[in-house]
Amino acid sequence: MVDDSSSSDVEVSESERIINVTFCRDAKLNAITPAMFDALDAAVIQLEQRADLRVLVIRGRGRYFTAGIDILTVGATVDPGGDASRSGYDFRRRYRADARHDLFDRLEMVEKPVILAANGPCMGIGVEMAVSCDFRLASEAASFRLPEVAKLAMIPGSGGISRLTRLLGTHWAKWLVMTDALVDASAATDIGLVHAVYPSETFDRDVDEFARKLAALPAEALGLAKLAIDAASEVDRRTARDIDRLAQTMLIQSESLRP
Repeated sequence: MVDDSSSSDVEVSESERIINVTFCRDAKLNAITPAMFDALDAAVIQLEQRADLRVLVIRGRGRYFTAGIDILTVGATVDPGGDASRSGYDFRRRYRADARHDLFDRLEMVEKPVILAANGPCMGIGVEMAVSCDFRLASEAASFRLPEVAKLAMIPGSGGISRLTRLLGTHWAKWLVMTDALVDASAATDIGLVHAVYPSETFDRDVDEFARKLAALPAEALGLAKLAIDAASEVDRRTARDIDRLAQTMLIQSESLRP
C-alpha cells in the first residue's frame, strides 16, 4: 500500500509497511511549525492504530534536518506591559502546548520502532525529538546542537534534558546543554547520541534499508522488546526482570512464535 499526502512544509508517505514524515521547508532550514508537529502527530497515531504499519521514519529534505522550532509561529508571546509572573505563566502554558510534549511521549511509547534520520544539522527541538526516538541515524553532513541556553536564555524544555541525561548520562548532557557545543556526526556516534553514520550520497537508501529490516521483524516481539528495554531504565531491577518474564510468557503463547 502506498499513500501519499503533503503540504508545502511536510510530506507524509507510506511504502513497504513504513510511514515516512519528511520536513521539506528548506527555505527556512526546516524550522518546525505547529502544522509540521501536527503532521508528525497524525503519523504517530496512524502507526499506533494500524497493524499494517510497522516503522516510522522522520526525515529532513534540503540542507538541514531542522534548525529548531520556528519561534515566530508558536504564538508564545509575552506582553511587555503586563504582569511579569502572569506573562511568564502564559508563555510556559503556550510553549508547553505548542512544543507538543505529548507528541514526544508518544514517539517514545508507541510499541513500534521510530527512526530519526538526520540528513544535515539537527538543532534545538530536533535534538529533543531525536532522543525521543528509538534509533538515530545520521549522514556525514549531520551535526547536533542545543542552543537554547546560550541563544535564548531558555532550556531544552520539551523533555530533552531528562531524555538526554538518561541516554548519555550527566557528563555529556551537561556538555551539550550548557556549552552550546556543536557535535558532528562522528562525535555524536562516539558519545552514544547516534547509532550509525552513513555517506551523504547513499544516506536515503541506507535509511530505507535499515527501516525495511525492522519492518520485516516479528512485530509483537519487537514491540515488547522496546517496552521492556524502556521500562528497565525506569524501574528497579526486580520489576524489570518481572517485565521481561511477563513479556516472554506472552510471546511464547503468541501465534507469531517461530518454532
